[in-house]
Amino acid sequence: MTNREDSPWIRRFHPKPTAGNRLVCFPHAGGSASYFHPVSAAMPPSVEVLAIQYPGRQDRRQDPLVDDLTVLADTVTTVLLDWTDRPLTFFGHSMGATLAFEVARRLERIGVVTAGLFASGRRAPSCHREEAMHRSSDQELLREVMGLGGTESQLIDDEITRMILPSLRNDYRAVETYRYEPGSDVTCPVIAFIGDADPKVTPSEAQAWAGHTTGEFVLQIFPGGHFYLNEHKSVIVNAISDHILKAGAKS
Repeated sequence: MTNREDSPWIRRFHPKPTAGNRLVCFPHAGGSASYFHPVSAAMPPSVEVLAIQYPGRQDRRQDPLVDDLTVLADTVTTVLLDWTDRPLTFFGHSMGATLAFEVARRLERIGVVTAGLFASGRRAPSCHREEAMHRSSDQELLREVMGLGGTESQLIDDEITRMILPSLRNDYRAVETYRYEPGSDVTCPVIAFIGDADPKVTPSEAQAWAGHTTGEFVLQIFPGGHFYLNEHKSVIVNAISDHILKAGAKS
């Protein structure tokens, strides 16, 4: 059996063996676990961060890509079962928000309820848009990402671009072909964060997350676009850590 600390799916940039809570971070399409290194560094001693590392990028570049979000959710759920000895809170950005939701609902079906789900920069699962960017040319796909203002917009080196394109296209395919299946959702609190100029989600689409939980729902809108969180890291970190500590006090 593989020790959980050796899992290729999990990155612990700042291990905290005595932390009473864990925050699991799910990256955006084309993103990697390292995007959440600053979040991990900023969390208080009571919160350990686990960042999900999808296959096909960075040190997992040789691992087969997964272009089906439900298959990805099944796998991540199995991986996280090894980490449920302490309360888990989820934070997912863009594609990662949808994936975090699907993992949270799978865990609830087997009796593991997360302490909260932070859905960032993503419309509710039931708010479908017909999109097919994964079928576009390399140039169109790169223009799309650059227009959103993510870290990938800084990739101007041809070799690096060739390295990231397969995982980027794969992830776009996964999220664009995802279809929400009505059924048991979650009971945990859901907190939706969006930027007020994000072309990927409207306030009404974010508000629709309220229909996917029987628990508390909060929507917070920040100034900025799809990657609004790059400019509001401290506020977001404080909001997450405050939520985790309050949830722990109630339990």
